[in-house]
Amino acid sequence: MARHLITSALPYINGIKHLGNMVGSMLPADVYSRYLRQRGHEVLYICATDEHGTPAELAAKEAGLPVDVFCARAHDAQKAVYDGFELAFDHFGRSSSAQNRDITQEFARALAANGFIEERAIRQVYSLDDERFLPDRYIVGTCPHCGYDKARGDQCENCTRVLDPTDLIDARSAISGSSRLEVRETKHLFLLQSKLAGEVEAWIDANSADWPTLASSIARKWLTEGLQDRAITRDLEWGVPVPADTWPELAAEGKVFYVWFDAPIEYIGSTKEWSDADPENRDWKSWWYAADDTVRYTEFMAKDNVPFHTVMFPATQLGTREPWKKVDFVKAFNWLNYYGGKFSTSQRRGVFTDAALEVLPADYWRYFLMANAPESDDTSFTWELFASSVNKDLADTLGNFVNRVLSFSRKRFGEEVPAGAAAGAAEARLGEQIAGLLAEYEGHLENLQFRKAAQALRALWSAGNSYLEEKAPWMEIKTDPEGAALTLRTAMNLIHLYAVVSEPFIPASARAMREAFALPSDDATWVGPDEARALASVPAGTAFTVPPVLFAKISDEELASYVERFGGDPDAA
Repeated sequence: MARHLITSALPYINGIKHLGNMVGSMLPADVYSRYLRQRGHEVLYICATDEHGTPAELAAKEAGLPVDVFCARAHDAQKAVYDGFELAFDHFGRSSSAQNRDITQEFARALAANGFIEERAIRQVYSLDDERFLPDRYIVGTCPHCGYDKARGDQCENCTRVLDPTDLIDARSAISGSSRLEVRETKHLFLLQSKLAGEVEAWIDANSADWPTLASSIARKWLTEGLQDRAITRDLEWGVPVPADTWPELAAEGKVFYVWFDAPIEYIGSTKEWSDADPENRDWKSWWYAADDTVRYTEFMAKDNVPFHTVMFPATQLGTREPWKKVDFVKAFNWLNYYGGKFSTSQRRGVFTDAALEVLPADYWRYFLMANAPESDDTSFTWELFASSVNKDLADTLGNFVNRVLSFSRKRFGEEVPAGAAAGAAEARLGEQIAGLLAEYEGHLENLQFRKAAQALRALWSAGNSYLEEKAPWMEIKTDPEGAALTLRTAMNLIHLYAVVSEPFIPASARAMREAFALPSDDATWVGPDEARALASVPAGTAFTVPPVLFAKISDEELASYVERFGGDPDAA
């Protein structure tokens, strides 16, 4: 089996993330990782909090905490939420780790040795009132391209265009709000991307044929516009320091590396954090160094992160002239909006992941988000759509099937799976249908098509309901008890199959379904086509229990309370 390295874009440290962040990177990476593990692959799923840069310092200042203390607390708070969503990271690290510091500095030394880093004197914005140079994100103003009035000095959040601070209209300090800014000369390190442009283009040509159009088109747009040399250091108190053995003057001035230089390297740093926790049994380099023939690397991210992952980070890796593992497949997502407008961490618009878990358990959100993942276009969250999906798919199609099968069987045949008659034509048709739907489901997951995978999973659940309606055991029991017992035994085997194959999407509910049956040994990780046709994994005589309701319907009153709490359009369809 292949070894699969999976990373999701690092969530930034300045607060709990919203549902758009979740569905745009971490959740689909978790679904894919779980699926691959269940199919027998060796998987390493790596993520971390992205802790350096201007917003971290500003958030710490607002909280009245030293930045290192703020980041440690924020990391733990985010990790608790991701645990609540059952994101099965192999390691969830921190970009402020010693491992990331050391590897980032080694990357910089190698790039400098190969002629791809240059020290340059530049003119940079200085705040007279703050008495300091302002890094790009410490400057806000109006975007010259789209007119957004809260654009940052490095990138416009609205149109995603990369900016320089001097591009902004009506620029002001993000620290004090002062517009008393002037441009002064200072020195910084530049990554000479222009010298690597041809290599990056050749690499993209050779590797992007299977990427989603969203990812490849953004990467090629950057190439078409031309790769510019980019400053990779900043005047900040918090970050990976420039190594004094290579740049003593800049180190003495307290320069640190730009967050978008060290953040992608943290994928490697986090892997080393994981490895260092058990060095006798884990080898981080086997995943990242000279691993092109042994590892398949998949990255998950929203579209605003694509340029950095498909152009800037590969340029950094190529420039070291060392065999670092580069991405094989980039799974990029569009935006999940909130009633047609953007989710926003800074403006607290939309549903945030901690609040989501206060409202309903994780599986409700996991299923809905993946069934509506913004893969081909932007999609919009509304409470009305969420309630409809929960009620129809989870409560009615799956939850009700499980409850009525187990409850009816217990009432009529006791707390063991009934034997009943031998399987007949209806069961043979059902087995073929299930095997076919399972193959579709597998194919969509293999191809990282999550909305289609959710549709196929829902079709598997629906097939059980159709079979139950066809056989109608509540009527069969009156004239053919053995036939009714067969129907219920077959339906119970469907429940067990659903438990196994639904786990990537709804792991807690999958456990509840599996634990309903007291099988002496239940180590099934997946269901093969022959097993799907046979539907015999749970034999007659197996004790079972009726689990609590898997999914409760969202009432009109509850829906109204959610809209009132979080905002929305009460008249939305």
